[in-house]
Amino acid sequence: MSSGATLAHDWFPRPIPRNVVIGDRSWFYSSFAFLHYRSHAPCGLQIGSDTGVYNGTFFDLGPEAEVKIGNFCAIVGAIFSCNSRIVIGDYALIAHEVVLADCAVATPPIFSKGGSIPEPDEPPKKPTIDIGPNVWIGTRAVLLSGARVGEGAIIGAAAVVDFTVPPYSVVVGNPGKIVSTIRRG
Repeated sequence: MSSGATLAHDWFPRPIPRNVVIGDRSWFYSSFAFLHYRSHAPCGLQIGSDTGVYNGTFFDLGPEAEVKIGNFCAIVGAIFSCNSRIVIGDYALIAHEVVLADCAVATPPIFSKGGSIPEPDEPPKKPTIDIGPNVWIGTRAVLLSGARVGEGAIIGAAAVVDFTVPPYSVVVGNPGKIVSTIRRG
């Protein structure tokens, strides 16, 4: 989908922000998801191919925020609130009301005296939340800055994660604890 376009099925009469890229055959429920979107990054949101972003998902992104979602993902009503970088690998499943946040609120832009937003002088940021491929995240889980979730891991419903989760681990609870490892093969 080209940036600045509108969604043919959309009930909310606004175009998709110009710095959003939605991959081939991907589904995006509504431009209403961008009501609090303030990213001025060259690509504030990149969604891979064959990915679904469904009803109730919101991108409350600050001016420096970047979110990258892989191919073949399903995002169902998640809330992205950041002013840094979130990366989600291919084949991820993120359930209802999951919160991915690197700060309490996505900060509003700071304008210069001339009214323009200053260009960042920094190199690209490392992800503050990094979710590997084939990860499942249960309803109402919360992933905070510092969450690094390895390939094939499962985050249980309402778990809180702000640490590194090894590949194929199962995390539950608040605070989150690794309770199991999934056998492969």
